[in-house]
Amino acid sequence: MSAMNELAILKCLADETRLRMLLLISTEGELCVCELMSALSEGQSKISRHLAQLKRSGLLSDRRKGQWVFYDLNKSVPTWVVQLLKGLAANQPQLEADRSRLVRASC
Repeated sequence: MSAMNELAILKCLADETRLRMLLLISTEGELCVCELMSALSEGQSKISRHLAQLKRSGLLSDRRKGQWVFYDLNKSVPTWVVQLLKGLAANQPQLEADRSRLVRASC
């Protein structure tokens, strides 16, 4: 992986909203926009903007099913990123609150 890609990844991880999205997706698996909106209590435009940036950086992949687009951690994400996300997930009190709202999501 080139230094530019590593820099893009680190910039994505430095933003709280993108980090929360990545932690949810990496721990819960594939999620759609409306689930992320519910879990993070954010609007569709903000969530979509951040998802686009995560996808451009190579951290996320997407899959369309009818009108829904589902996002998942890209299979080619470097091991160090996966390990970092696992470590961060273990120490993020916000993640439990996000998970609680995710359970109540009604898409």
